[in-house]
Amino acid sequence: MDWQLLFLSFGTIFLSELGDKSQLATLSLSGSSTAPRFVFIGSAAALLVASSIGVFLGDSISVLLPTQILKAIAALLFAIMAMRLLMTDAS
Repeated sequence: MDWQLLFLSFGTIFLSELGDKSQLATLSLSGSSTAPRFVFIGSAAALLVASSIGVFLGDSISVLLPTQILKAIAALLFAIMAMRLLMTDAS
């Protein structure tokens, strides 16, 4: 088992999810729910499914594209999303 990769992926995802929309939605749902454990189970399952899709797509695409190109595409998509967020009207 590659412990370094495990901890690197955990740390990266953990830090990127702090204060994320999904965490705020979970906070809101659990605050208005009488059964917060089901909110936890649902949100954990959703993150697991979303992460699984990312892993399987990344693995499949990496067979077709070199890792450097895949990283460049991901960086470009993040930059586009950042620019869209910066350019949206705040009103």
